[in-house]
Amino acid sequence: MNLEISQKQFIADIKEKVRAAQYEALKAVNFHLINLYWELGKAISEKQIEGWGKAIVPTLSKELQKEFPSMGGFSSTNLWYMVQFYIEYQADANLQPLVGEISWSKHLVILAKCKQSQERQFYTLATRKFGWTKDVLIHQVENKTYEKYLLNQTNFDKVMSEQTAKQAYLAVKDDYTFDFLDIADQHSESELEQALIKNIRSFLLEMGMDFTFVDSQHRLFVGEKEFKVDLLLFHRPLQSLVAIDLKIGDFEPEHKGKMEFYLTLLNDTVKLPHENEAIGIIICKSKNRTVVEYSLKTATLPIGVATYNTTGTLPAAYRSLLPSVEEISRKLNNFFEVESLKLKESDEK
Repeated sequence: MNLEISQKQFIADIKEKVRAAQYEALKAVNFHLINLYWELGKAISEKQIEGWGKAIVPTLSKELQKEFPSMGGFSSTNLWYMVQFYIEYQADANLQPLVGEISWSKHLVILAKCKQSQERQFYTLATRKFGWTKDVLIHQVENKTYEKYLLNQTNFDKVMSEQTAKQAYLAVKDDYTFDFLDIADQHSESELEQALIKNIRSFLLEMGMDFTFVDSQHRLFVGEKEFKVDLLLFHRPLQSLVAIDLKIGDFEPEHKGKMEFYLTLLNDTVKLPHENEAIGIIICKSKNRTVVEYSLKTATLPIGVATYNTTGTLPAAYRSLLPSVEEISRKLNNFFEVESLKLKESDEK
């Protein structure tokens, strides 16, 4: 029996090595392909500066497709994308090091849908970090994930260590889009919870790839009295339990007190010794941002307050709520620093 288990583990280890080798090979192929596209964009751009007309591109396209029939990507349209990619990225010291980190098709999505440098950095690094497919990336951009991270309301910087707060900040959005739910406009908290559990994969994708599902209606006891947390998740990098309290109406100040009660019980009775303190996320149908700010001022445990909607349309007010360029830089700096460090460490290996 032990031999059989050892053989299965041996085979599993070999399979993992093969998968790792395949991944590294794909990364290498992508890196060289993007470098090729970068060089082509640079070469064409330089000829345009020298005064060559646009006619060179369709001519070059035909010649490349004729010479390399098995290799795609040499259409006139794609060649012009290479020129645009080179021109817009080569002068940006933050974007240029990221060109080889994701596939060309994903770069095109970001190039077309994102115009600000920091927004492009965010989606490039997030795509790499979370392994988003092209379709998932499009979904994240259209759902304004970048803006939602910038606007989130938490008290993490006041009640957590600096290093933990840096990681926790990006674990909470300001608004969650549950457009995958088949649910009536008027619904109960129980119906919302059951619909989220039924669509658990989509729910976790919207929450963030670092979350795992633990339980629903998780039972907590104080003496003989029972209390239930709507949804209990776990955030792997933070090594923290995450309590989700669902509200189908407006955020009310008393919701904060209830969440602190849950977090205290989780820390005392559920949290393992090696784990960090639990985090709470109150997800409401709507909120008054000023009421949230005043409520979180007195909170002593880490809590975030977000809203949810069941359509993919972001409220128009979001754009006007965005902080200044300086504030955006400060809020995203931690994310960029951490991910850039990981890129550097990966390159050194």
